[in-house]
Amino acid sequence: MNACFSELEPLFASPRDGAGLRVVAERFESPAGERYPIEDNIADFYVTEAAGGDTVTETVKGFYEAKPFPNYEGIDNREQLRSKARSTVFAAMLDAQLPRGAMILEAGCGTGQLTNYLAMSPWRRVVGGDLSRASLALAEQFRGRFEINNAAFVRMNVFRMPFRDAAFDAIISNGVLHHTRDAKAAFSRLVPKLKVGGVIVIGLYNSYARIPTLVRRRLARRNREAAILFDAQLRKLERGSAKFEAWFADQYEHPAETKHSQDEVLRWFDEERVEFLTGIPHLDGSAFDPRGELFVAHPRAGKLRRTLSQLAMLLENPGDGGLFIMIGRRKA
Repeated sequence: MNACFSELEPLFASPRDGAGLRVVAERFESPAGERYPIEDNIADFYVTEAAGGDTVTETVKGFYEAKPFPNYEGIDNREQLRSKARSTVFAAMLDAQLPRGAMILEAGCGTGQLTNYLAMSPWRRVVGGDLSRASLALAEQFRGRFEINNAAFVRMNVFRMPFRDAAFDAIISNGVLHHTRDAKAAFSRLVPKLKVGGVIVIGLYNSYARIPTLVRRRLARRNREAAILFDAQLRKLERGSAKFEAWFADQYEHPAETKHSQDEVLRWFDEERVEFLTGIPHLDGSAFDPRGELFVAHPRAGKLRRTLSQLAMLLENPGDGGLFIMIGRRKA
């Protein structure tokens, strides 16, 4: 069993009633006798939100069980994962700027590439949670193979998470909440798990910048080849490769997604007492600086400038999927 689970035991709580859990042999147990197994170093806390289940959550779970995303094709060691992560400026900035000693949750970690990358740093602990066991199996295989001992993976439902309140210094949920039945409700479940002063990072599909992908999706239903022709990301990948098929499935075959705006997320932040820090792109339309500070307050700007900033995403990067990022800090 991953020794990290014993070290992280104080973080965990029953996803049903919030009672504390303890590690007993190869499982977590609650005082009421609930048992959550640890199988192949993955702790399974997945429960449905209510009797009868949540149709959207169950459908999305089935999608990722069949098509885990992203895959580890071409990543055969720690250095290759580190190189891939650092090639995306945002991941490199997170690694450099997350505070030392931080306890981090990646909610919706998929195959755990970001979790494993961040956990390579010896001064932090990272928990990756996802609803797909197939995705988590790939994450854990890589973690175990290369002895990334500061990471642990759990199967969970974001609406019924297995953590105590105020457990984490940072929560990252990038490209996840828009695949839930209610992105705002999911965000509201994440915030209490954050310590006061902790930071939350969410990435969502943008209402404006997602339009080209939606057009290509409609095209793909009639003519897959035509959609591929107009997708800049797919044209970079080897036709028929695992990466190619994973990207196509995630962008064009996903069973559930919603679109959101900067204004909408600012309202979420205000309602949940989260101080806005910054957005990517910047809300005022100013140029993004890869040497900039992620966890320092930036201007919220006015509604017109926020709208123009998002329209610029549509015009400048029509092939990138339309993801935008918002970062905040939990207030007292």
